[in-house]
Amino acid sequence: MDWGTLRRHSHRQQMSNSSSITHFLLLPFTGTRQQQLLHFWLFLTVYLAALLGNGLIITTIAWDHHLHTPMYFFLLNLSLTDIGCISTTVPKSMANSLRDTRDISFPGCAAQVFSFFFMMSAEFFLLTTMSYDRYVAICRPLHYETLLGSRVCVHLAAAAWASGGLNALLHTANTFSLPLCQGNALDQFFCEIPQILKLSCSTSYLRELWLIVVSGCLFFVCFVFIVVSYVQIFRTVLRIPSQQGRHKTFATCLPHLAVVSLFLSTSFFAYLKPPSVSSPTLDLLLSVLYSLVPPAVNPLIYSLRNQELKAALSKLITGWCLKQ
Repeated sequence: MDWGTLRRHSHRQQMSNSSSITHFLLLPFTGTRQQQLLHFWLFLTVYLAALLGNGLIITTIAWDHHLHTPMYFFLLNLSLTDIGCISTTVPKSMANSLRDTRDISFPGCAAQVFSFFFMMSAEFFLLTTMSYDRYVAICRPLHYETLLGSRVCVHLAAAAWASGGLNALLHTANTFSLPLCQGNALDQFFCEIPQILKLSCSTSYLRELWLIVVSGCLFFVCFVFIVVSYVQIFRTVLRIPSQQGRHKTFATCLPHLAVVSLFLSTSFFAYLKPPSVSSPTLDLLLSVLYSLVPPAVNPLIYSLRNQELKAALSKLITGWCLKQ
């Protein structure tokens, strides 16, 4: 048997091993039934808090025409990505804990990878766009209407969603085209690309690693853009004579920068860390920090620190209560 025949035979065997996988096994949080139920209730609390907070922001912005400005338009889109991101991973994990199972189907895993990466990518592109909005509003206020008109905002938001979808499609198609022969157990509570790559039985996984590195470089460029924008913003703010004006600007910008830093640092480390520093506990902690914390915390950061949004939300709740 020649070398070419051996390679074709090996490739067919690898593909057979990959196609034989009909489901994956997700990482259980705990072993005892009581702790599984505790995990269910904790995740349910976080999930409902994220749905309620982001849902109120979306409803308030859509209802109050005074909030129909670029900043709140992008915030509405950010809340949509937060709901999508946490809804992709948490319900399945809760259902598994409730039913005392670890299974997720192969198509379900692929759909979860696509949806999660789609929402994550779109969220980061939206955070970048929001930093540009703040830069124009503070550093070039006279050109705000020109640079960020309604049509421009729609185009920027559409570009963020489309870029996120394309990025997710490339990663999902590439990841699930790899031959998998290292079992079907994932050391994570949801389907995550680095964990699936560990199951690959050929050097083909290097294609996906390079694709992750390319995406990481793109996100890093966005992060540099965000940092540069905020450097210019802070330089402008420090020249404001009014202490109240400085406080209002910092109250708007600093939470946004904190969210970006947490989101980017944890996701970067989760996807680009070397295998030598990988462990189930560390991977689990990182995944919770970048997949659960931002969707649950974003509504608090953007609503409690924003007087206009708080006033509109109070008016909405008061009006709803009076109708009852």
